[in-house]
Amino acid sequence: MGKDTISMAGIFAPIPTPFDSAGELDWKALANNFEKWNLYPLAGYVILGTNGEFPYLSEAEKLAYLEAARKHIPQGKLFMAGAGCESTHSTIALVKKVAVLGADVALLITPSYYKSKMDASALTHYYQSVADASPIPVSIYNIPANTMVDMPAELVIKLSQHPNIIGVKDSSGNLAKLGEILQGARSGFQVLAGSAGFLYPALCLGAIGGVLALSNIAPQLCCDILYFFHQGRHTEAKELQLRLIAANAAVTARFGVAGLKAAMDMVGFYGGPPRSPLLPLNDEQRAILRGLLREAGII
Repeated sequence: MGKDTISMAGIFAPIPTPFDSAGELDWKALANNFEKWNLYPLAGYVILGTNGEFPYLSEAEKLAYLEAARKHIPQGKLFMAGAGCESTHSTIALVKKVAVLGADVALLITPSYYKSKMDASALTHYYQSVADASPIPVSIYNIPANTMVDMPAELVIKLSQHPNIIGVKDSSGNLAKLGEILQGARSGFQVLAGSAGFLYPALCLGAIGGVLALSNIAPQLCCDILYFFHQGRHTEAKELQLRLIAANAAVTARFGVAGLKAAMDMVGFYGGPPRSPLLPLNDEQRAILRGLLREAGII
């Protein structure tokens, strides 16, 4: 895909990284999961996002995993690669490598280890420097629940003026801020909801899709919200949105990556164990999760 034609419209699955019982990458499980995901109208995939446990993979594992994923992503589906590192230097190096591996967009999480120093000046320098050096378009990734760094709307609006920063995935759930970004960003800047919990209201404000953990286990239902919205079937979109909120919370904030992986096992995908120090769900948590998925009509 050419830089000028990249569209991030649609629903994207930020896929979990499958590990076997020894904690090693499970290539067969990855292939089997993609075989099932590719049956649904997903617009593409995020590889090595938060649900991909990217902080727990070595760079060699990241590159091998991205290379393997590329082979399973069909033509016409977008390949977004998580490439954010703590330093600008390391991020630029990784972005160049993921571009060689065929990624269409580099998704850049905010640096956060020195969070008290990640002010507007530091983040502006980081994103503009990476965008200048990147051979592929980049997207901002704001997830303050994990990084404790929340990019203000005015900063995202400023960064949107860079021609190689094509969008933002915002997982904050702050719809007022999302509206500010949509109102103030340059024409053509693409905004994605970062959670299925607020997909429909984000679409109403002008978002063009979402990167949704829930779409790993309920891809059709997530795509249906977008379809109903585009068809003007707002009552159906709203009702489906409300139905999915509790299940979405369970596989994100409540039980985290381990919850998403457990849910994948429950619905016929391979979830498998998270990588330590994350722990799998216990029996009580699994029972709660199964009940929430049943109430949502996912199982």
